Amino acid sequence: MKKTARPEASRRSPQPLARLQVRAAAGQRSRGWLIAGGLTIPVALGRGGILANKREGDGGTPRGIFWPLRLWWRPDRGPRPRTHLPIRIIGPDDAWCEDPVSRHYNRPIRRSAAGDGDRLMRDDHLYDLIIEIDHNTRPRIAGRGSAVFLHLARDNFGPTAGCVAMTRPNLTRLLARLGPNTKIVIG
Repeated sequence: MKKTARPEASRRSPQPLARLQVRAAAGQRSRGWLIAGGLTIPVALGRGGILANKREGDGGTPRGIFWPLRLWWRPDRGPRPRTHLPIRIIGPDDAWCEDPVSRHYNRPIRRSAAGDGDRLMRDDHLYDLIIEIDHNTRPRIAGRGSAVFLHLARDNFGPTAGCVAMTRPNLTRLLARLGPNTKIVIG
């Protein structure tokens, strides 16, 4: 007798990746490739390229080894993606502190009436899906860069402010393979 797969088994996400690598494209410092588990995905990088000495506002994507912390998701912009990462819904008051003198630097915050912070609920689609990584978290060092994410790319694949960006289909495919123990190597 032939065995058939249980329906719930076919809906499970594949095993999380152990590692993914992000590299700059030859001759284009703001473009690159993400290579992981048989996938090769074109990405947009920071306008300053991949930098070993990341500073706030330099437009560089930080070189180093990082770990994904969670997925931030806009449910009004698409279905909940499959992932092994914890998920947090993006609300209208969610923002990211980019002020190096703040005690909340490089952390999620609630926007004040003054509108401080990088708003996560944007009119464009760049932050519909955000993978938060542990860049400059332990220890947090003022001025060493904040709000470095994996997120959606602009239509023209223009440079980011320091993040790694890709198309929605590629980010969704990658999310299904990311877990908290996936090593992200940039550079």
